[in-house]
Amino acid sequence: MQALLDVILPVFLVLGFGYAAVWRGLFSDAGVDALMRFTQQFAIPFLLFRAISTLDLGQNFDPRLLVSFYTGALSGFLIGMAGARLLFKRSWEDSVAIGFLGLFSNSLLLGLPITERAYGPDALEPNYAIIAIHSPFCYGIGITAMEIIRNRGKGLAGTSGAILKAMFSNALVLGITAGFIVNLSGLPLPGALTDAIDLMTRAALPAALFGLGGVLYRYRPEGDLRTIIFAVSVSLLIHPAIVWGMGSALNLSTGQFRSAVLTAAMAPGINTYIFANMYGAAKRVAASSVLIGTATSLLTVWVWLALLGH
Repeated sequence: MQALLDVILPVFLVLGFGYAAVWRGLFSDAGVDALMRFTQQFAIPFLLFRAISTLDLGQNFDPRLLVSFYTGALSGFLIGMAGARLLFKRSWEDSVAIGFLGLFSNSLLLGLPITERAYGPDALEPNYAIIAIHSPFCYGIGITAMEIIRNRGKGLAGTSGAILKAMFSNALVLGITAGFIVNLSGLPLPGALTDAIDLMTRAALPAALFGLGGVLYRYRPEGDLRTIIFAVSVSLLIHPAIVWGMGSALNLSTGQFRSAVLTAAMAPGINTYIFANMYGAAKRVAASSVLIGTATSLLTVWVWLALLGH
């Protein structure tokens, strides 16, 4: 439990600083919007570019590991979307954004440090394999679903064009794509350029967390608590349970199984709010689910670790 606190508490403190700054009038709503625009359009795309361009894509890409994890992720998305639509009567756009909460676990900010603290740095290789395609897979699913809904009635050609336009005018997807191009081509980057990119990446997560704290003050969970509890439950319980079942059925190694289940058990990542904000859909639910999910994961991750025999 202490290890979990050591990992999660700093995340809460930065969120809290952002919340308090807006609450006390030290940081304006316009400042929050500008900060989130900076993280969404610049800092996080650079972070994704740098991470993917330097990953060893040939290592630990066991199809059984990826099928186990991403079956759980896709199931979380479909269950979240269907529940939001059928149980809570949300619009289709909101339902996709809520489904995204069950799809996109915090594999980087929480998944890596918690796995490392639980099982040591040598246990992280399966995590890196999952992370390598995590953003492309999740954004591909989310953007495709959202554009199909937004362009319903326009026919296959119109919808396909809208999906491609949305994918390749999105800074996050462009950062991911550029990262794969550099990685697969072996293109060397000048040292000054990589140093500049590294400066941007170091700003990405703290700026995004601080900005999200300000967003949370704006979108307090009034009237949406049942939806938030549902979304958080899909993320923290259903997603990892499905990965557990798939990993058992496909006979993953102990290390792969631990990494897959623990990564799936992480709270919704900050990218879930960035996705909701990008489309102006279910922003209150997304922002509050990141906060409540991260807090609740103190208990649920401890339970998953106990079940995994730690």
